[in-house]
Amino acid sequence: MLKVEDIFTHMPVLETRRLVLRPLSLDDAQDMYDYARDPLVSRYVPWEVHRGIEDTFAYLNTVVEDQLAGRVSSWAVVSKAEDKMVGTAGYVWWQPEHQKAEIGYVLARSLWGQGLISEAAKTIVDFGFTRMELNRIEARCFEENIASARVMEHCGMTFEGRFRDYLRVKGAFCTFRFYSILRREWEEKL
Repeated sequence: MLKVEDIFTHMPVLETRRLVLRPLSLDDAQDMYDYARDPLVSRYVPWEVHRGIEDTFAYLNTVVEDQLAGRVSSWAVVSKAEDKMVGTAGYVWWQPEHQKAEIGYVLARSLWGQGLISEAAKTIVDFGFTRMELNRIEARCFEENIASARVMEHCGMTFEGRFRDYLRVKGAFCTFRFYSILRREWEEKL
């Protein structure tokens, strides 16, 4: 059975037609801060808007520590056209013993609606089935975040249901939509 550190100690660079997905680094602080300080970007994520670049450095320090320790992490999403880091996509958690994991992603608002985060999400779903030996990949979004639900559908995921008042986020109970794709469903789409 694979271990988390087998995959995430040396995260590979993944490439698509329009994107490069690479390990995050402290050098990404300014690019990340540029989108993480946008209240519309942070609206449907569990983290608060970044008030200063110090918030971004604190987050990136945690990510880099996780990468060095071989813990589950996200890739920097780099736009080839913009030649800059414009978001993140990766794994939120992974249970190797059950061969399942959850993905998450975020993208700068200036690039919404272009299919970029769907492209990144499909790439990490493919990675999960080919490299992490997953049988099931899950994702969830705030009920109101229809754009994120569409990303999950573009990845071939099936809507599994609503979890009412599932988590308390930023002081309020929030309902989430849950999606998943199974290995056999992914293989059928190849």
